[in-house]
Amino acid sequence: MMEVRYLRDNKSYKKLDTQDLSGDFLIGNLFQAGTIQTVYFDLDRAIVGGAAPVKEPLSLLSSKKEFASEYFAERREIGIFNVGGAGEVKADGIKYMLQFKDALYVGKGTRKVELSSNDVKDPAYFYFVSFPAHSSFPTALMKFGETFSAQLGTKHDANQRTINRYIHADGVKSSQLVMGLTDLADGSVWNTMPVHTHQRRIEIYFYFGLDNSSAVFHMMGEPSETRHIVVHDKQAVISPSWSIHSGVGTRNYSFIWAMGGENQDYGDMDPVNTLDLR
Repeated sequence: MMEVRYLRDNKSYKKLDTQDLSGDFLIGNLFQAGTIQTVYFDLDRAIVGGAAPVKEPLSLLSSKKEFASEYFAERREIGIFNVGGAGEVKADGIKYMLQFKDALYVGKGTRKVELSSNDVKDPAYFYFVSFPAHSSFPTALMKFGETFSAQLGTKHDANQRTINRYIHADGVKSSQLVMGLTDLADGSVWNTMPVHTHQRRIEIYFYFGLDNSSAVFHMMGEPSETRHIVVHDKQAVISPSWSIHSGVGTRNYSFIWAMGGENQDYGDMDPVNTLDLR
């Protein structure tokens, strides 16, 4: 099922109440057994989706109305992360086994993508992000623990975390998609603080690793007028180029970040002084 959303701009979001703010920027219910759920945004033509195969494989299919293409990746690239039990992604007949936190980059021109679980009692959950692509790059599997990683933050500031870069300029090549995964250490709750914006690209955060009693308060909005959205396990928030993107949880957690736009440079950020936040 594909949902189509048209996002508010940097002026109209200021007038939204809690329900409308979440309705525009929060993506929930991504994983429903035996289905693929997708949200299509007018902003940079991004697609965010979740696949929850159980007994039968699920196929990524084109939507003629939104894509006007024969197949899903005809003019698109896809980053797929497994955030559940062991599973398999078959891209044009080639099988790729994905364990928890493994990822697969699927390049433009891949005609058929199928997703399946190895064990119906411990199914895979495939989270994916797709952007239009203007060049073709090879499909590539990235195993968790084998990607570029960096330690950031401190225990004192409650933001000690490991950043793992999967799809990026110095790693798996792509047309515009940049993607990775951040794990917060025990006792740390803050991500991306001090904050920044990306004038040249949008970003999507997908939070997971939370129990049923936990939440993340995701900060968004222009630095001079911020808002927050309460996020629970396996939910995502889309962040326009004009918005900050940061969060604080009731406990530590993990999140997958995905970016698409003009620049693939990971360090391309417009920093904001914490004292300037309102």
